[in-house]
Amino acid sequence: MTALPTHPWRRYVAIGDSFSEGMVDVDPRHEGRFVGWADRLAAELAGRTGGEELHYANLAIRGRKLGDVVDRQLGEALAMSPDLVSIVGGGNDILRPRVDLDAIADRLEHAVARIRETGADVLLATPTDPRGAGLFSALRTRHAVHTANLYSIAARHGAHVLGLWGMRSVKDSRMWGEDRIHLSTEGHRRVAQAALAALGLETSEGWDEPLPRAARRPGPQRRAERARWAVTYAGPWVQRRLTGRSSGDSVTAKIGRPTPFGPQDLPDS
Repeated sequence: MTALPTHPWRRYVAIGDSFSEGMVDVDPRHEGRFVGWADRLAAELAGRTGGEELHYANLAIRGRKLGDVVDRQLGEALAMSPDLVSIVGGGNDILRPRVDLDAIADRLEHAVARIRETGADVLLATPTDPRGAGLFSALRTRHAVHTANLYSIAARHGAHVLGLWGMRSVKDSRMWGEDRIHLSTEGHRRVAQAALAALGLETSEGWDEPLPRAARRPGPQRRAERARWAVTYAGPWVQRRLTGRSSGDSVTAKIGRPTPFGPQDLPDS
């Protein structure tokens, strides 16, 4: 078997919210813990170091707004002397009734500049295109503006961009979990491959190929699923917003310090 080309990174830190924490890619070995695309990316990177160790930390926590990501998390990440940082934040801010997208872009750009000043590389990620995604389709204009801002920031600072907006495979509902907000395990696997591509590395074949068309479910089944989703996920989310709470209030970082990491650290290795 031909060895995959190596890369320069040996110390990768992921910061962000639930997207980078890995919800809802369940880790069956640890109750309440998730795997996710960033862990899967770290495992891929670890297999391409030419035999050296890759150290990895994941400081991302569900529900966190951009302020936590670019202030507390970023400060902790930089103290770890990373040579690669993935930073994905602002999604929870964009969900609010009112949002200043220019202010979000300014804060993200400042964070990217801080990282780049250390000599580390940066991986950003755009939102997905929510066209045809039910209630979330109302966010399309916000997602489009945020995506344009991220590409502009990356161009100015030499950052890499994980372009979820253009991914064909994630437009399929089967790439999303039951909550319709977070990627499924297969979705996270494919996004990890997209991240490799964004970093200029070799990927597996077919990672962005659409799934075969699914059979259309009967109307009563679809309505029952929507009702169950509203009760199980939408209602509690609204309640948390009204009470000023977050699903991540009592959650700590799953990998809080740089740790040797590799394919053996994934549950499905």
